[in-house]
Amino acid sequence: MEQNFTTADLQQIQSLGLTVEKVAQQIDAFRNGFPKAKLIDAATPDNGGIIVLSDSDIDRYISYYQAQTRKKDILKFVPASGAATRMFKDLFAFSATYFGVAKNFEKEFPEVKTFLEQLRTFAFYEDLKKCMDESSLDIQDYMDRGDYTTIINYLLKDKYLNYGGLPKGLLKFHKYGDAQRTPIEEHIVEGAEYARTKDKVRIHFTVSPEHKALFRKKIQAVKKQYEAQFGIKLETTFSEQKHYTDIIAVDEYNNPMRDEDGKLIFRPGGHGALIENLNECRADLIFIKNIDNVVPDWMKHTTVVYKKALAGMLLELQEKTFKYLHILDKKPTQRQVSIIAKFAASQLQVDLPKDFRKLELKEQAKLLHDKLNRPMRICGMVKNQGEPGGGPFFIENTHGIKSLQIVETAQINRKAVDQESILSQATHFNPVDLVCATKNYKGRRFDLRKYVDPETGFISKKTKGAQTMKSQELPGLWNGAMAEWISLFVEVPLATFNPVKSVNDLLRPEHLEN
Repeated sequence: MEQNFTTADLQQIQSLGLTVEKVAQQIDAFRNGFPKAKLIDAATPDNGGIIVLSDSDIDRYISYYQAQTRKKDILKFVPASGAATRMFKDLFAFSATYFGVAKNFEKEFPEVKTFLEQLRTFAFYEDLKKCMDESSLDIQDYMDRGDYTTIINYLLKDKYLNYGGLPKGLLKFHKYGDAQRTPIEEHIVEGAEYARTKDKVRIHFTVSPEHKALFRKKIQAVKKQYEAQFGIKLETTFSEQKHYTDIIAVDEYNNPMRDEDGKLIFRPGGHGALIENLNECRADLIFIKNIDNVVPDWMKHTTVVYKKALAGMLLELQEKTFKYLHILDKKPTQRQVSIIAKFAASQLQVDLPKDFRKLELKEQAKLLHDKLNRPMRICGMVKNQGEPGGGPFFIENTHGIKSLQIVETAQINRKAVDQESILSQATHFNPVDLVCATKNYKGRRFDLRKYVDPETGFISKKTKGAQTMKSQELPGLWNGAMAEWISLFVEVPLATFNPVKSVNDLLRPEHLEN
C-alpha cells in the first residue's frame, strides 16, 4: 500500500535525515511484524554457553589486562539519555491522587510510605530540605502534618529540585559522610579504577539534547576534584541519539499517526539506535554500562575485578584471533586451517556449517576469515533473580547457523511449547555489562552497522486517548544490533548489578553508606 505523503510530510521526513523509502520500510515492518527468535537452548554453565571463571583465570586475565592498558586506547561508553521520570512514577501517581486522606495509607501507597519513612536516608534529603527552607517551609513540620504532597512536589517539580525532569546521571544517589555523589561521578570513579590508559580516563555519555549542558556543567564542577583524587586526566565526550533513527508511529490499522498540528509523529528508535553513536567512538577497548548501575566505593571492588578480568579475557582472545587472521591472509596449510577451525568453535562459539570439512581448503580459509574478522564482545551474565533483562540463549538463524545471542522475552514465541520450555530453563540474564573490541586485525574500525540483524526489532502498543498507537524499536544495542558479532558470555556476581529503576532502590543495602 502506497503512502500519500504531503509536501509538508516530505519536508518533515527530510529534516530528520530520513527518506520516504525508509519510512515505507518502517510501515511495512508494522504490517508484517518481526519474526520470533528460534531458541535452540538456554545458554548455561552446564552446556558451555556461559563461562565460569576460576580464581586463577581471574588473576591471569587481570594481569594480562593490566600489562596491555598502557598501549590500548580505552573508553567507557555510558548510555545516559532520557529523564528519570519513571524512577518516580509511584510518587507522581501519589501527588496526583492524594488529597490528605487515605483509609489505609500503607495498603494504598506502600512504596510512598516506605519513601517517606526513609526520607532522611536519601542522599538528596539535604537538598530537598534546603529547597523547602528557601520557601520558608519546614520539611519536618510538613511531615508531622501529613502534607506529603507538598514535600514530593518540591522534589519532583521543575521549579524546585526537578528530580522528575532531570536525567538519572544528575541525581544524588550515594552519601559519603557530608558529601554526595551522582551516577556521573560514580562512573568517573569507576573509570579511574579499571578504564584508564596510563593516567587518562575517557568516558562517553549518550545524552538527550536538553540535558547536555547540565551534564557538562556538572562534570566541569567536579573534574578537578576527581583528577586530583585519582591522579587522572579526565576526558568526557557526548553524543545524542540520531534523528534519522527515529521511527514513525502508526495506529492499529498501520496508518501513520499525526499530532494536533497535523504533523507526522516520529518516536525515538530505542537504545538500539545507539549503535550509530558507538560506531563513531574511537577506541581499542570499550566498556558499556548503564548510567544507573553504580554503587558506593565500598561495593566497587567486585565490579572492578570482573571488569578487568573480562577485558583481559577479550584482549587475549583477540590477540589469538588476529594471529590466525594473518595466517588466513596467506596460504594456510590444511593443518593450520584445522587448528583455526577448532579454536573458532571451542573458544569463540563459532558455529561452522555441517559440510565445512567437505569444502575446498581455499573455501574453508575464506569462511573462517569471514567468521573471525568481526567485532568481538564479552558480556557479563548474572544469575536470574527475577530482574527484567535479556536472557542468554543459543539460537538458530534462517540459514541453520547456531549462535549465542541475548534475547528479549518479546522476541520469543511464548505460545510455542518448546520455546516456552527453553525460556523456563534460562538461569542467567544480561545486566548490560559488556566489554567490546571494535577494531579489526589491521587496526581499522569496523563499521558496526554491518553487523546488525534488522529482523530483531520490537513492536509495542500503547493507548493515547481513545486511539491505539503502535511504536517500533530498532534491534536492541546489546541484542540484535550486535547479533553478528563474536560473542561470549561469562558469569559475573550479582554484586556487579545494582540498577536504580525506582527511587526506593536507593534504599537497598548496596546503595547505602557502609
